[in-house]
Amino acid sequence: MNIMISDKMKNSDFHKFFVDELKDLYWAENALLKELPKMEKAATSKELAESFAKHHEETKEHISRLEKVFESLGEKAEGIKCEAMEGILKEGKSIIEDTAKDTFTRDAGLVLAAQKVEHYEIATYGTLKVFASHMGHKEAERLLAETLDNEKATNGTLTGLAERFINQKAVSE
Repeated sequence: MNIMISDKMKNSDFHKFFVDELKDLYWAENALLKELPKMEKAATSKELAESFAKHHEETKEHISRLEKVFESLGEKAEGIKCEAMEGILKEGKSIIEDTAKDTFTRDAGLVLAAQKVEHYEIATYGTLKVFASHMGHKEAERLLAETLDNEKATNGTLTGLAERFINQKAVSE
């Protein structure tokens, strides 16, 4: 759904900042898409691996939704390197390198790394949703809210896995 954005709005510093942050998030989601299969492969527990596989598929949907957000704003979907996500993903790689294969210590570390990603995404989607609301970008607001809800659910799944068994098994190793 394309809406007409006034030239004044489109040229405002706030709108430009909003679009730049969308580009940052678009880069972040695409970078995460490449890393999730590696996290899935590194996971010890079947449940955590399945969670990463599910979120890989959901991340494809997040990217598609962001493309619709750009379209609704009359903007080209493109990414700008996200330093925050790059750092979080780099830290996740080091957790895999620094923990022994087939251990719940690794799984606990993977949950930690994944929740850092989720918390970054929750903060970003939440803020951009509010920005969209204030500028009257209803379609962008709706799409960002949908992904925000999904990110919160993923974070809850990770917490559940950690609290149900991963952390306790890691402590016992």
